[in-house]
Amino acid sequence: MHLVQRAAAARGSRYLHLARELLYARGMKKLLVAVMLASFAAPAYAEYKCQDNRVEKGGSTQFTIRRSGGDITVEKGGSTKGKAVQRNSKLDVEVGGSTKATIENGKIYKGGSTWASVSDAQRKFDCDGNVAATLWVLFQIGVLP
Repeated sequence: MHLVQRAAAARGSRYLHLARELLYARGMKKLLVAVMLASFAAPAYAEYKCQDNRVEKGGSTQFTIRRSGGDITVEKGGSTKGKAVQRNSKLDVEVGGSTKATIENGKIYKGGSTWASVSDAQRKFDCDGNVAATLWVLFQIGVLP
């Protein structure tokens, strides 16, 4: 028996009933708070989805992904928007030859500091980790969409 119920039981059945209602109300309040927090969470689906070498949104192709070895090139309308270039165990995301971020060990780094995780990128892009992270960086720096 809960402490509140014990104290109420000592005073009589009327107090016991009130104690049970109070505990029930507290439980419902916690449930309501949990449901409200869950409703503000990120959607359970990615906004963009990779299909072969295409990145789609709402079934329409938005970008094209080209691969060469470990390198990834992102194109829109036939022009290159950015690249992820394989260098040893990491990928450098480049725009116009200038490195904007690095992807390594499931993290995205900007200027040597952790910027985000690959799983963060995959929440927006339903693609393999490196493609999702490359697209995420290009969106963050304003190169895409």
